[in-house]
Order: sequence, then C-alpha cells, then structure tokens
Amino acid sequence: MAVSELDQMKQGARAAWAAGDYPAIAQRQLWPVGERVVRRIGVAPGEAVLDVACGTGNAAIRAAEAGGRVTGVDLTPELFDAGRQLAAAARVEIEWIEGDAEDLPVADGSFDVVTSVFGCMFAPRHRVTAAELARVLRPGGRLCVTAWTPEGFTGSLFRTLGGYMPPPPPFAEPPLAWGTEEHMREIFAGTGVDLEFAREVAEFADFDSVDEEIEWMSSKFGPLVMARRMLEPAGRWDALVDDLRRLLEDKSTPAEYLVTVGRRGM
Repeated sequence: MAVSELDQMKQGARAAWAAGDYPAIAQRQLWPVGERVVRRIGVAPGEAVLDVACGTGNAAIRAAEAGGRVTGVDLTPELFDAGRQLAAAARVEIEWIEGDAEDLPVADGSFDVVTSVFGCMFAPRHRVTAAELARVLRPGGRLCVTAWTPEGFTGSLFRTLGGYMPPPPPFAEPPLAWGTEEHMREIFAGTGVDLEFAREVAEFADFDSVDEEIEWMSSKFGPLVMARRMLEPAGRWDALVDDLRRLLEDKSTPAEYLVTVGRRGM
C-alpha cells in the first residue's frame, strides 16, 4: 500500500466533509445522539474526555456540559469554527485539535472516556483506528461509539451513493462494518477493551416533500455535494436523484445505528 494513496484518500475525506454545510446536517439530523452517548457512558465532573472525529462537537459539548475536561479531534478542522460557536453558546470550553483517528495526537492512557458519534467509522483502516481508541484510554476507561447499521435507512443511503462513486482503494474497509457487532468484536480483539452493544434509532427531521429533502441534502451533505460535482458533468446526477427519491419515499426503514460501549481492563 502506497502511503501517498492513503494520504490522498484522507485529503478527499477532509474535502468531502468540509463541502456543503455539515453543521446544519449535524444540528438538524444528528444532534440528539451526542446527548444519548454522553448519558449512556456517564461522563462525570473532572473526567478527561476525548471525542474522536468530533465534527462540530455533538458529543464533546454534551460531555463538557456534564463537567468533563474535553478534547475534540477531527481530520476536518474547517468544522471547528461552528463547534466553537456552539460551545460558546453552551458556555463550555473544549480543546479542538486537528488530527487523524488512525494516529491520534494524544498520549497513551490519557483519557477516562473516548467517544465518537458517526465519526471514526469513516476512517479507512478499522483495526488501526480501534487500536488507537484503546491506546488512549486509561485502565478502566470507557468507550462509546455510534455507527450506522447496514440494515438501516442511512446504510441504504450510503450504499446508494456508493454505487455512483469510484470504488475505494483495497485497503479501505466499508464504514458500515462499524455498525455490526461481529466486525466490532474482530477489530477490538486483543486491545483489552470489553464490548457491549445496543441498537437505537435516530429520528430525522421531516421535510415538506421528498424533492425539498433531496435539494437540502445535495446542498449541505458534503459527500453528496461532492458526488453532484462529479456526476453532473457526466450526465449521471439525475439517475442518482431518481434513486434517492425512491429511497426517501419509503419511510418504512428506520435510521438505525449501533452503539458500542467498551471498557478497558485494569
């Protein structure tokens, strides 16, 4: 595997999440999940908390509100301005650091709690990422990660979008694998972190029409913004829109996600 190929993929990921308006996506569709994660993992006052692939601070802000000493790390620092504004509005302080989930810029065993809300699932090398999450946990430290399940609505959305995009490099594992218990056990094997699982559903905000939802997503959801830039000149954008319309018209499949809770051994 060429290092340059890995770097190129990560540069593309940064560009995708910086495109559009991810803060609007997070606020409208994902914001309740961060509160659930912090409540489930039980952040206590004074605990050191690391939010990996923190975005605009979905979990980080809630952890700080609970009294944690919080650091947020993300590959896309373009999101930090919105996060700082949200943190200021909540009257909490967070340290924001540009960094890679596969190579976290923090010391071994330096955090009581590690969280990631639909974040580290997009790192290409899953075992490398799992090892990093475990590395930075103190003995007895706790972990809580959420990821979309393949069976849920968002899993279908990513598969639909992926069908129109160039295939990823062979070293890149599928993000939706983080939404399966079997895969999570595999990638955390040998890390010293014991895992438990739960499945929950994200309640997405309603739109007046499917067309309004598609227009909103295609102007604000970074990966879809990038797909539109690539597909329109090739005359393939309308086909993707048709597939998205069929997916969005069927509201029977919930936006299910897997919650992985872990504890590192003493």
